[in-house]
Amino acid sequence: MSLTPSNMFPLRKKAPSFNLMDVTQKKKFGLNDLKGEKGTLIVFICNHCPFVIHLLEHFTKFSDRIKSKGISTVAISSNDIKNYPLDAPDKMHELSKKYNFSFPYLYDPSQKVAKAYDAACTPDFYLFDEKIELVYRGRYDSSRPKSNIPISGEDLENAALNLLNKKPLSEKQFPSMGCNIKWK
Repeated sequence: MSLTPSNMFPLRKKAPSFNLMDVTQKKKFGLNDLKGEKGTLIVFICNHCPFVIHLLEHFTKFSDRIKSKGISTVAISSNDIKNYPLDAPDKMHELSKKYNFSFPYLYDPSQKVAKAYDAACTPDFYLFDEKIELVYRGRYDSSRPKSNIPISGEDLENAALNLLNKKPLSEKQFPSMGCNIKWK
């Protein structure tokens, strides 16, 4: 595990499109199929990263709350499964069932989508408005494994609430931190 910060994709940039397989439904989806009425949260995760596992239970509940308010969530795994078989699609499916994902968990086998988003770590969060322009990228909160800081999701939650309430979002955003994406 290599602690890696996110690259801070430029604010107001349009979300790059994609067409990826959802490991649970065994069906391909594009960005336009999955975007929410009021916003879209795209998060790069993987199965084995302790930073992802640390917040996954809290995050799935957060995702359910924002879904009911018009913000959809899309999770994407882009890790090299040859060298990291725990991140293979069948294991992704198992993880999505274990944590009751109410959002699609997409597999990016070519890693082109991760590169288009300039994703660097897992978890890496990108919140887009209704026009799919980036309004937030960064951390979930300041909690990390073994930090003794309770998981709150406050940074991402505040961004989502500001988006929903049409309030300005802060230009000051903290990068996410986690395991580096496992490139081929």
